[in-house]
Amino acid sequence: MFEAAGRLTDLICGTGPMNAVWSPRATVQRMLDVEAALARASAAHGVIPHAALAAIEAACHAEQIDGAALMSGSAAGGNLAIPLVKLLTANVRRADAEAAKYVHWGATSQDIIDTGLVLQLRETFALLEQDLKACCDALAMQARAHRATPMVGRTWLQQALPITLGLKFAQWLDALSRHRERLRSVRGRVLALQFGGAAGTLASLRDAAPAVARSLADELGLALPALPWHTQRDRIAEAAASFGMLTGTLGKIARDVSLQMQTEIGELAEPASAGKGGSSTMPHKRNPVGCAAVLTAAIRAPGLVATVFAGMVQEHERALGGWQAEWEALPDLARLTGGALAQIKELVAGIEVNTERLAANLDTTHGLILGEAVMLALGDAIGRLDAHHLIEQASKTAVMEGRSLLEVLSTHAAVTAHLSAGQLEHLLDPANYVGQAHAMVDAALASHQAFKS
Repeated sequence: MFEAAGRLTDLICGTGPMNAVWSPRATVQRMLDVEAALARASAAHGVIPHAALAAIEAACHAEQIDGAALMSGSAAGGNLAIPLVKLLTANVRRADAEAAKYVHWGATSQDIIDTGLVLQLRETFALLEQDLKACCDALAMQARAHRATPMVGRTWLQQALPITLGLKFAQWLDALSRHRERLRSVRGRVLALQFGGAAGTLASLRDAAPAVARSLADELGLALPALPWHTQRDRIAEAAASFGMLTGTLGKIARDVSLQMQTEIGELAEPASAGKGGSSTMPHKRNPVGCAAVLTAAIRAPGLVATVFAGMVQEHERALGGWQAEWEALPDLARLTGGALAQIKELVAGIEVNTERLAANLDTTHGLILGEAVMLALGDAIGRLDAHHLIEQASKTAVMEGRSLLEVLSTHAAVTAHLSAGQLEHLLDPANYVGQAHAMVDAALASHQAFKS
């Protein structure tokens, strides 16, 4: 059952390592890890006999669990832990009937499922941090290399003013750096033990409860929260939100690249590799398939985050539906986020930049996008409003006559009276009107360097 589980599209919007973290086998194993740690913690404080420990630990391996029986039992029991404990107990009984009496002592199903989930989240955070670091390093390299490469800045999908390609990379870097900080912060709150027993009081462990809880947290390398959080799902919701926001940022990057990869634009391209991006019918096509995978994740993620958020409204001490709704939504979010991040990491590291197309597109309006620069310079002499009117009329003339803005302005007496030919050429050079773009790139690189150190 474990090996057969999965979807044919698992590697389109996911990765092998992240899919493995959330595989059926891993899910079962993490719950069994909690059961084994619970037995050790309980034995350490005399709650169960030390003699029972070896048989319980030896049985806490996923390959010893009948997957079909687990699935069937979960349908009847309402969660995975109930049939898992029955199967685990039966396996322990075959080795040591006395030890079988002490399986799952003092815990409730949700303790095992939630803590197993937290262990999976810990692995997820580690994979995301690794890829985020690599992605940020690659973006820093690109921002540095293209710090002064001019390109068109676009607003409302229309040409606006010149920017630099380095600034575009720096903006992506800046956003992903915040996600690195956010994930570090989230880890401290999310990676907490869930251990409360039947109603969140640990009554079954009597006076040994605090010591067992402390030892269990230590065994698993998790924080010991002040109290159990069975129906307080803010930790899980925060993890989901962080995944959703990260995937949204990755989607923005994919959207930009895919737009700049259009045939008519041709400024950027995904790194090429054998068999990537082809069409089944059109041999000339080079499709942005990496971007498509990221955008797929970004489209799906908000709905999954909403599912987790909707599940926060839970009943009393144990949820009826809200907790259960997390079981598929959160793993899907983690897989999608990991897959999207891996795609963007590969994309930015090997992105192809066509500087000729960047320059050609920058000249598409024949200087009209630099009208603001001339207007401001001329405004110093004749006033902003008059300068605006003059440049607006000159721009219309340039369009109607098929001439560049420089040609029109160079023969306009009201302009040449205040601006020389050399000044006009300087003002209408896109590289000279990128504002603070260079300084902004430097600021993003400095922040990235500070984060690394």
